[in-house]
Amino acid sequence: MIVVEGQQFHLTNSRISYIFTIMKNGQLGHLYYGKALRTGRDYSHLEDYESVRPNTTHVFQGDPGFTLETVKQEFPVYGKGDFREPALLMEAEDQEVIGDFLYAGHEIQEGTPRSEYLPCTSVKEEAEAETLIVTMQDKRRNVKLRLFYTIFEELDVLTRKVQIVNEGESLVDVQRMMSLSMDLPDDDYEMVHLSGAWARERHIVTRPLAPGIQGISSRRGSSSHQHNPFMALKRPHTTEHHGEVIGVNFVYSGNFLTQAEVDHYGGVRVSMGIHPERFSWRLNPGESLEAPEAVLTYSDQGMNGLSQSMHQLIHKHIIPERWRKRKRPVLINNWEATYFDFDEDRLISFAKEAKNVGVDLFVLDDGWFGRRNDDKTSLGDWFANEYKLPNGMGGLATCIKAEGLEFGLWFEPEMVSPDSELMKKHPEWVVGKEVGHRTLGRNQYVLDFANPEVVDYLFERMASIIDETDLHYIKWDMNRNITEPYSQYLHRQGEFFHRYMLGVYDLYNRLTSKYPDVLFESCAGGGGRFDLGMMHYAPQAWASDNTDAVERLKIQYGTSLAYPLSSIGSHVSAIPNHQTMRETPLSFRAGVAYFGTFGYELDPGSLTEEEKAELTEQIATYKRIQPLIRQGSFYRLASPFDSDRTAWMIYDGKVGEGVIGWYKALASPNPPGTQHIRLAGLETGSLYEVNGEEYYGDELMQVGLNTGVEFNGANHEHMERSGDEQYRLYFIKRVARERGSL
Repeated sequence: MIVVEGQQFHLTNSRISYIFTIMKNGQLGHLYYGKALRTGRDYSHLEDYESVRPNTTHVFQGDPGFTLETVKQEFPVYGKGDFREPALLMEAEDQEVIGDFLYAGHEIQEGTPRSEYLPCTSVKEEAEAETLIVTMQDKRRNVKLRLFYTIFEELDVLTRKVQIVNEGESLVDVQRMMSLSMDLPDDDYEMVHLSGAWARERHIVTRPLAPGIQGISSRRGSSSHQHNPFMALKRPHTTEHHGEVIGVNFVYSGNFLTQAEVDHYGGVRVSMGIHPERFSWRLNPGESLEAPEAVLTYSDQGMNGLSQSMHQLIHKHIIPERWRKRKRPVLINNWEATYFDFDEDRLISFAKEAKNVGVDLFVLDDGWFGRRNDDKTSLGDWFANEYKLPNGMGGLATCIKAEGLEFGLWFEPEMVSPDSELMKKHPEWVVGKEVGHRTLGRNQYVLDFANPEVVDYLFERMASIIDETDLHYIKWDMNRNITEPYSQYLHRQGEFFHRYMLGVYDLYNRLTSKYPDVLFESCAGGGGRFDLGMMHYAPQAWASDNTDAVERLKIQYGTSLAYPLSSIGSHVSAIPNHQTMRETPLSFRAGVAYFGTFGYELDPGSLTEEEKAELTEQIATYKRIQPLIRQGSFYRLASPFDSDRTAWMIYDGKVGEGVIGWYKALASPNPPGTQHIRLAGLETGSLYEVNGEEYYGDELMQVGLNTGVEFNGANHEHMERSGDEQYRLYFIKRVARERGSL
């Protein structure tokens, strides 16, 4: 998989190739990334080191053609004649830039590199991946860079990261440290990213590259609602299922920068790493610093091909192994049913009704602790609210389990209310100076997770409650971003944001290690921290606080570009919807929520008998679909961003079964005639049954599945309903295996 030939390094797995070389100045030059190329060949001709560019700097006297200003590099360093954005900026104690990093050796290891304190990819068997570690050294300052490249045996995926090691005798200050930098030879790309806001997360935005820097970032202390760390560069002609695309993602949950810089000769530098604003890190002699892992993917099978590679990587190599095949429970959360207004009797009655319709897990949301009757008090006081729960958390959990349900709880461990016992006792644990103004968000402050005492306290409190209740599930929320970033514990505030995330990861790691059977679902005011760093600990994430099914079509469709359905928290909620006030049919709400981790946000006791029976049927349908969500391949068929319809499909080729969802949120007057959805991922010559009708694979993919005629105000035999919020679910099964394709 990793071939070293002379001065060239070739990482390949018969699907992709990544090739770079040692240039004549001892630094690393990038040669190629894309569809697999043959090994055993010299690819140095892919870079021009001789043509003279006017008005450029050059490395060697008498050699004006060799200039770092235009050459494609692997890990560019500030101040060495390259005026593009660097991957590394580091200063010595005398403020001289450290940048003379030359090739000093390499090694190849099986498996993926380990990390003591950061989330990262992993393998079950060492043979599933291979890692190249290239060492670069500044001999004068005795500082080393270790560049890690991991290629996976069965995936079109590479991961990259860097480690800085100070082996010198003086201090080193790191001011910019990208995890990935890659130079592409041309700028004929469109940039695709996932943008939005609270309740409108991960909408797809596409724009052509132009000279200069275009990028996405977060400086909020989280990966954010506004910009997800995922970014793709696709060719202008690339579609869902055809054409080239390169994607990057970040195994990190804090401040990040992802960008594409088009230079003055049409080259593109792709960078990804911790955001350099308010970041600095001091390395004493003998210390090292590891960057978070970045993920790099390539597909010549369109956006959907890229997505499937990302989905497989997450499912096989990022989420905790114990949750990769285990069934997830169908849960019900009381938040939109009760908010803060509940007591023990009401919760037990709620649980009884939920069990009667087939729910597996009851989740008690906000309001169970301290004196919490609204959002102005008690965060940080993780003790049962004795007025609402006189028998404590253990007593409530016993009653819930007696009804035949598993028990889960909502926590917001990173926050503290000004009106709380914890705030009175430990004002020094709060982010921001005590003497200065502190900005509020949702009437709360942020606890200083850069302080190990804070993490220790929260571990003790959460572990105590898990033990008392024998908890099955935790929804970990984080409802505000960080302002006034200052730690009373730290001496160097440039380290605050990163140390904060290391504290969050430490608490997650300690809890998931001690309680491996507790299912964690991450949440950050909905989808404000939907990233690969969280998924290393929590296999699913609440996709958005917006539970409106119409809005969720775009949110879930956009999310699927980079993340698998098994990670998407998607529930059926009460109507009128609490975010949009829209009223949608129960069937439509379920039809959207099926394609994720299914659950409910409503009061089952308020439903009619017919509606309760419908919930029972929905849960049975979802449990039929659930194995496909874990094991099948996801295909986007019609985009809500491009048309008035949405369609998607999961298909498991190993068992020959799948499910298709079709949606139209708003009816249109005098619509076109018969509509067809072109399916994908089938065998052309195999025979399939779709809801009782038989078709061959080529027909379903080239002509499409007949979804019937749309009507306004009239029922149709193939439709769940007419008018707005039309929805259809199709089950597909292979009934005769392909003997030959046409």
